[in-house]
Amino acid sequence: MTNPGSKESTNGRIHWYSTAGAAPDCSVLASEIDADFVVVGGGLTGTRTALGLAEQGAKVALLEAREIGWGASGRSGGQCNPMWRATPDDLAQRVGDACGARLVETTIGSADALFRDIETYGIDCDPEQNGWVQAAHCGKAQNSLERLGEAWNKVGTNISFQDRAQTQAISGSPAYAFSLFHPNGGHVHPLSLTRGFARTAIKFGAQLFENSPVLGMTRVGSKWKVATANGSVTAPQVILTTNAYSDDLWPKLRQTFYPLVSISLATAPLSDNLQKTVLPNAVTIADSRRAIYYSRYDRDRRLIFGCVGSTENAATLGGIQRLKRGLRTVFPQLADQPIEATWAGRIAVTPEMMPHLHEPDSGVLAGLGFSGRGIAMTSVMARTLVKKALGAGDETLPFPVLPVRPIPFQPVTRRLIPLAAPAMTLRDRLDAVLGRS
Repeated sequence: MTNPGSKESTNGRIHWYSTAGAAPDCSVLASEIDADFVVVGGGLTGTRTALGLAEQGAKVALLEAREIGWGASGRSGGQCNPMWRATPDDLAQRVGDACGARLVETTIGSADALFRDIETYGIDCDPEQNGWVQAAHCGKAQNSLERLGEAWNKVGTNISFQDRAQTQAISGSPAYAFSLFHPNGGHVHPLSLTRGFARTAIKFGAQLFENSPVLGMTRVGSKWKVATANGSVTAPQVILTTNAYSDDLWPKLRQTFYPLVSISLATAPLSDNLQKTVLPNAVTIADSRRAIYYSRYDRDRRLIFGCVGSTENAATLGGIQRLKRGLRTVFPQLADQPIEATWAGRIAVTPEMMPHLHEPDSGVLAGLGFSGRGIAMTSVMARTLVKKALGAGDETLPFPVLPVRPIPFQPVTRRLIPLAAPAMTLRDRLDAVLGRS
């Protein structure tokens, strides 16, 4: 029998599949159909968008290239972290005062809105809303977090400031001298949530098709024809929700973000004694590193721990060793805990570290670029896409409608992305030594 901690047995085994709720009943698109809306992409954004449109009585078809939740939605850490890395004033400068105010209000309520969705639709995804610890990995990061927390508290959040003793008491980690505590944060089973949105969309009448990659989309009069190998969907509106797995379906869309990689591990279930010293009360934690460390429990009290990786093979350029080293750094009491699985998935990171809402042509919308805030913000984006698609004015939306504007030299830069994780890790180590960020 293979050692459960070995690279051969763990690398690439996505933990969430072993504990996920039932997959939705989907088929391959094998005919030509008509719809009011066609959604391309079956992750969290796409399934929640299809649900929202179908709930309003629209005829919806969703096309997924693999299986529902195959991409980032089935590979993420599943943490609901309901705040941006920017202050409300920063947001207003980027998007304008009016849109900034809507975005701030939506952000403050984003976690509660997600958990309310889960309850309303009866989605079994192991939800726990016990709070999020946002920890500073060095002195300058502490100063930045203090300013961030103060700014958000001024507009209505209830963030508390925790010194070293308080941080260790709530997280079980001796690695941090300061943290913010966000009481509305939490975590979910990301694949179960995606599948739950999909099953609910089907209940409302949406048609969901798996293993039906889109080969192209062409204008046919006032509508769009979206073609797969075995069929097509013709609809007045197309909504692209492919996020970090976007290809060339819409010109230059995938050049608007950096396709970074998140890598994760799952430990064996922790003993009752270890659970008392690691994330007591099942809070989540994420820190201020460039190659961010983050962690939460699953329902069986395995610890899920993640950081930034290099490729979709978690072991690339020492990724698994960085994961294990990070786990020992944050939770030294778990140094000998067996590892059951390691895996990786893409995340779409925009230059602004904020999602993008695009309307590149009449009848075409796209929402992507969640930059590590996908569990809460995919639902916010989905509800926004639904409003926009059903005719709401841009002045009512929490995100500005942006043109598709490629990042300069992005095709060249993306080739260097595998080197980013070890480079960021090195800078993080220097931060800790020098006490700066």
